[in-house]
Amino acid sequence: MKSIFCAPAFALALAACGGDAATDEPEAPAEEVAVIGEDLAPFGDGYPNSGDPCLRLGESEATSNYLDDSAILVGCPTEADAEALDGEIVGNVGGVRLVSVPTGDANAGMGEGGPPMVEEMPDLPDPETGYNATAMVPCGFGGAAPTSNCDAGVKRNWGDDGTTLVEVTKPDGRKRAIFFRGTTPYGADGAQADGSAGWDFEVSRDGDQVTINYGPETYIVVDAFVEGG
Repeated sequence: MKSIFCAPAFALALAACGGDAATDEPEAPAEEVAVIGEDLAPFGDGYPNSGDPCLRLGESEATSNYLDDSAILVGCPTEADAEALDGEIVGNVGGVRLVSVPTGDANAGMGEGGPPMVEEMPDLPDPETGYNATAMVPCGFGGAAPTSNCDAGVKRNWGDDGTTLVEVTKPDGRKRAIFFRGTTPYGADGAQADGSAGWDFEVSRDGDQVTINYGPETYIVVDAFVEGG
C-alpha cells in the first residue's frame, strides 16, 4: 500500500523540482549608467532630440582627440544609447561612450576656405528661432585658427537701423552675437563675467567672406549668409 501512494507523491515532487529548475533563470545584470561630466564639455538638452540621454560634446582636454570637422561628437551614458545613434563609438571616458556622428562632407557647398552652404528659411523668419537662415561657420577658440565649424543663425533687419544679427553657438553651448551693417561686422556682445567686454574686435575681408577676431575667438562669415539672396 505504501508503494502505491508514495510513488506518485515522489514523482510529483520530482516533477515540481524539475519545473522550478527549468524556469529559474538568472537575471542579466543592469547596465551601469555613466554620468556625462563637465570635463567632456556637454551642452544642449539631449541628442538627437530634446530629453534624450546622450548629449553633444564640445572641446575639452578629454574630447580634443575625438573632434572632427565633419562629425558631431556625442556622449552617451550607456552602450545601448550609443549603439542607437547613427555613428561610430570612438572612445570611452569614465564609462561615457563617445560617438562620432558624421554630418556629411564638411566641405559641401563651400568656396575656397568658406563655410558650408546656407540653409535659407522660407519667406518669413522661422517662428521658433527668429532666424532667416542657418549655417555652419568656421570657428576657432583660444587664439587657434578656425578649424572647427559652429552652428549659426542670422536675423536680418534685426535692429531699427537695419542691423543684422548673427548668433554663433560655441562648443560649450553659449552664444556669441555679432552685429553687421550691410555685410560689414562692427561689434559683438561682451560681458564683464567672462572678460569679453574688454576684448578687441578686428575684421579682415577676403573676397565675399569676412574673418572676425574677437579676443581669442575667430569666426568666418560669408556675405550670402548675412544678406541672403
